[in-house]
Amino acid sequence: MQLDIHRHLGAVERSVTDTEREGRPARAVALSRTYPTGIEDLWDAVSNRERLPRWFAPVTGTLEPGGRFQVQGNAGGTITECDPPRRFAATWEYGGDVSWIELRLDPVGEDTARLTLTHTAHPSEFWEKFGPGAVGVGWELGFLGLALHLDRPDAPRVDEAEFAASEDGTTFSRTSAHAWGEADIAGGAAPEQARGAARRTADFYTGVTPDEA
Repeated sequence: MQLDIHRHLGAVERSVTDTEREGRPARAVALSRTYPTGIEDLWDAVSNRERLPRWFAPVTGTLEPGGRFQVQGNAGGTITECDPPRRFAATWEYGGDVSWIELRLDPVGEDTARLTLTHTAHPSEFWEKFGPGAVGVGWELGFLGLALHLDRPDAPRVDEAEFAASEDGTTFSRTSAHAWGEADIAGGAAPEQARGAARRTADFYTGVTPDEA
């Protein structure tokens, strides 16, 4: 499959802001992209358990407010809010840490809608090491998968490992990681710290060990 990687990267808007969660300082990582489909279809793509595996991952559990869910091979959590087809919020629990996600959908036109995902977390050693790209790159890969799914709904999902090892995959992950570093700087982070974290994130996603960097 031929992908215009830079077009997909350029379609995403990124921001990193200071906020507060549960009375403690937090950082909010947000990305948004406009898709060529109506808001109802976009909502179905991000909430229908039959469509989620075609671009994201299988999700099990109770997909309604108060219900617990589990993303195969990834995080689980509790759905805290659901307002179809506009908004969805949940905890994001992984490795003993709890953070929060929110998806917001906005109509742009009759056949165009915008998806904004915000992932909020308390600062930690992990954040200091990898910065916002640690979650930003992963979600951006998801946004890419969603774009491919909406373009060809019945096509098989792109093999993640194959894509990650390809030249396109390496370019995508590195460019995304560095873009998140710049978004972190725009959000008030020290440039040296933010760009160092972006390099470490890029190395992680492309399989570079510290000795090879």
